[in-house]
Amino acid sequence: MRLEIADIQKIIPHRFPFLMIDRVIECRPNEKLVALKNVSINEQYFLGHFPNEQIMPGVLIIEAMAQAGCVYFYYSKNLQGKNLVYYLAKTQARFHHPVMPGDQLIIEVSTVKLLPKAGFVACKALVGEKLMAEAEIGFGIKEAHQ
Repeated sequence: MRLEIADIQKIIPHRFPFLMIDRVIECRPNEKLVALKNVSINEQYFLGHFPNEQIMPGVLIIEAMAQAGCVYFYYSKNLQGKNLVYYLAKTQARFHHPVMPGDQLIIEVSTVKLLPKAGFVACKALVGEKLMAEAEIGFGIKEAHQ
């Protein structure tokens, strides 16, 4: 299954400039999700985050992984049609290399443990075959009232 930006926006509430994934190129519920983030020099955070040597802030790499994890959880738990709010619970991350403007970040998500209203996922952020960061992310959900 592939998802474009409009599909992703139906699942998670984030919008520009805080929507950190551009596309889902593979989604196999309860197995794996692969998402893309195109890192552009036009991103607002590059104005102030090491202006002489722009790198994507680590916290935003984690946010991209968390957003991909939420999309993965949404399909793995068959939550289609529900309006959900996500809460980041815990993160353990390691950063290996800087992510720079022009990179295409490939985010891979797999299951650690999925509960009815929470989840733990293992995430990798790669540029090509090069591992840039990895994290285990925990989160919870609740249904939003409209």
